Amino acid sequence: MKWFKTILLGFIGLLALILLGLGTYIWRSMPSLGGNLQATGLEQSVQVQRDASDVTHILAQTQNDAAFALGYVHAQERSWQLEFNRRLMHGELSEFLGQPTLETDKLMRTLGIIRAAKAQLDGLPPEAKAQLDAYAMGVNSFHANSSQALPPEFHILGVKPGPWTAQDSMGWGIMMALDLGGNWGTEFARFSAAQKVGTAQLWQLFPPYTGESPATKVDLAKLYADLGVYKSQAAATPSANLQPGTVQPGTLQPAIAINSEAACAHFTWLSGLFCIKNKLQTAMLDTDAMQRDALQFVQDMGNVEGKGSNNWVLAGSKTTSGKPLVANDPHLGLSAPAIWYFARLQVKSPDASAATSDVMGATLPGLPGVILGRTAKVAWGFTNTGPDVQDLYLEQINPDNPNQYRRPFPQGVDPAVVKFNPWLDFETYPQTIRVKGQPDVTYTARATRHGPVLSDAQATHANVLDLKKHVIALRWTALDADNHTLLAGLKAQKAQSVDELFAAYADYYAPMQNVVAADVTGKIAYKAVGRVPVRRADNDIKGIAPAPGWDPKYDWAGWVPYDQTPSDDGKKGWVATANQRIHPADYPHFIGADWATPQRFDRIEALLAAKPQHDMASMQAIQADTFSLATQNLVPWLRNTTSPHPLAASALAHVYHFDGQMDANSPAPLIFAVWADEFTRGLIEPKLGEAKFKTLYGKRQFRGTLEKIVQNNDAYWCAPKTCAEQSATALGRALDRLQADYGNEVASWTWGRAHTARSIHNPLGNVPVLAKLFDVTVPTGGDPWTVNVGQYWLNEKQPFQNRHAASLRAVYDLANLDNSQFIYQTGQSGLVFSSRYRDMRKEWSANQYRPLQMQPTSFVHSQTLTP
Repeated sequence: MKWFKTILLGFIGLLALILLGLGTYIWRSMPSLGGNLQATGLEQSVQVQRDASDVTHILAQTQNDAAFALGYVHAQERSWQLEFNRRLMHGELSEFLGQPTLETDKLMRTLGIIRAAKAQLDGLPPEAKAQLDAYAMGVNSFHANSSQALPPEFHILGVKPGPWTAQDSMGWGIMMALDLGGNWGTEFARFSAAQKVGTAQLWQLFPPYTGESPATKVDLAKLYADLGVYKSQAAATPSANLQPGTVQPGTLQPAIAINSEAACAHFTWLSGLFCIKNKLQTAMLDTDAMQRDALQFVQDMGNVEGKGSNNWVLAGSKTTSGKPLVANDPHLGLSAPAIWYFARLQVKSPDASAATSDVMGATLPGLPGVILGRTAKVAWGFTNTGPDVQDLYLEQINPDNPNQYRRPFPQGVDPAVVKFNPWLDFETYPQTIRVKGQPDVTYTARATRHGPVLSDAQATHANVLDLKKHVIALRWTALDADNHTLLAGLKAQKAQSVDELFAAYADYYAPMQNVVAADVTGKIAYKAVGRVPVRRADNDIKGIAPAPGWDPKYDWAGWVPYDQTPSDDGKKGWVATANQRIHPADYPHFIGADWATPQRFDRIEALLAAKPQHDMASMQAIQADTFSLATQNLVPWLRNTTSPHPLAASALAHVYHFDGQMDANSPAPLIFAVWADEFTRGLIEPKLGEAKFKTLYGKRQFRGTLEKIVQNNDAYWCAPKTCAEQSATALGRALDRLQADYGNEVASWTWGRAHTARSIHNPLGNVPVLAKLFDVTVPTGGDPWTVNVGQYWLNEKQPFQNRHAASLRAVYDLANLDNSQFIYQTGQSGLVFSSRYRDMRKEWSANQYRPLQMQPTSFVHSQTLTP
């Protein structure tokens, strides 16, 4: 038995050493929140304090020091988030994640995010550049001088922090515009669908805004067929015969397995926990999940319906205090850590009687200021306007020289007199992408006079478009050299009135935002801030779908003047936006047609009108509302549907009194959602074909299409059955799914079981053994059409999981701005072992809030950063 005791003691000792090492590492990875820290690059000392709400207060003597300290704090709390985002926009993910992220890297480089960022940085005034430089210096100072251990992501993936630059901050501003820019995907979806259905059916799949006609009368299906732009079905599969180390335009190499042994080689003592017996052979990076989810950023561009947010502002005449109230809940993809970091930035020299600037609210790691929030006298909130600022152009390839594309013939020039070369050379940008475990990949990014050749980086384009004859180029405002969005944000932080705020946003460029604001004098207002192109009167496609790039009538003709963008002075007593059409029918400019459907807006308007006066509690109750008008419209069809399924009677009994409240604790919302999913699939997939349906469905719900089909009892879509028969068979399939996933007890099929909000970690949320540690999950109610929004993606393994929701909620009280409150879905810390990594999730799910105060009663932590 001695040998057994020896082995047992040895095992216990080894386990103790591992646990001791783990404990030591976790302790060293936690930030120092008190005492004095030296920070190379500061000009003067800065106070960094954290209050009971875990909001970070930065009290500096100069604007540059405030930016420096924010960069330092962001690196202290969110270093992996900064590094991942830096590598994402540089197109360098494949260097440590391998083949699955190659398309993402190609997209970033093809778009030229960093090239555009450099041009935009060069055009900023010196004081703005100085703040960006100071912020970058703060990030780099932390990494260079802190004794804090790097977060586990760096060790797991074998990555070290790279230098942050002012150019990176500019780039991250473009990336936010990319995340909120949804038009190019919608354009391409119409183009792709037009290969299978006629234009009349196309407008049923992508219906115009409520009460409007289609924005273009062009027969798109005929236009594209006549141009011969589509790839034949026989050749619609991407080639797998690529040479190692190269990427042909519009194609991808076959996916490969992640080398888990190489991944383990990057571990230090952590290998004792994650690589015992080489378990990473099956767990390190699930290649299928990575191939699906690592490309999620690419797939989401323009492919998530209803991207947006809610905001509203009430005048004092509509509040119990007699002063305005402002509410905002921006809807973004849920991530862990959260996209936001709440902070206060005060700049005040010791001998000054008042602060130079004092602003509080949501910051974005990567940017040197507050994006959403309030100063001492004015508060504001954003939603995505959703104008058409991205146009796709079909560019015709020179059949004799594939390095050239067709250009328009100059207007007013006689071709009989002037010898004209109809072809232009592509702009070219050679690229080399390092791929983990593989040879470097080289390819050439191209651009036309309109912008980057998007089809070189989007595999879905290669499946539809004949790339030997045409490519697709993107014209997008956010890439313009005079994009001064960050400058506008820096100016807005000093605003002390609504008028000053909107004057600052005159420099705002992209993404266009609906801004509601109020100040302490009682003024309220709304304005759409950002650049929107003017299209010529003879532009008959109007940016709705890809246009022939060689026809000059489709080129942009200037910008809508800032003083003519949509606005509202709040005479009604409030202004609300929820990504609906934000201008009246007689507005003189065409700025887009792909607005979000108006159900969220209609519900907010109804709730605001339901009470003569509102207070903080009623504002928060509106943000918590889970009544779905879109669901209510279809519930009668489900109630009238019959099925021989043995669970049908029990399921329909739950639906009988269902009124559209998407309650997390009720089975009815889940029964309805699965039925609607199956009904939609049964009607639309046969018409589009399986492959094309899969590319279009999921991030798009086609709910409006389904409503119109059943309202009209549309024989085309329901054939070869009747619509009632299609509904019945859909219910049978839905009940089979529900029974398989949740068992035989219908009462246990609660919506919250399926509709769990999942804040996904990049990229370890794709590793099953690590996702439970790094992801943040909590059950939620709502759906894509409720005020308390909960977007789900029906083409995923967990199709009803809430992926896109209120990334924060805030309510500002202009009677006393220190009564303002906020919450978001994870926590301030991006350090997974910290208690502050996920401590807000239950409050967020329960629609509870934390105080947002410039003058809190006390501080939990106080620290001094010294030069």
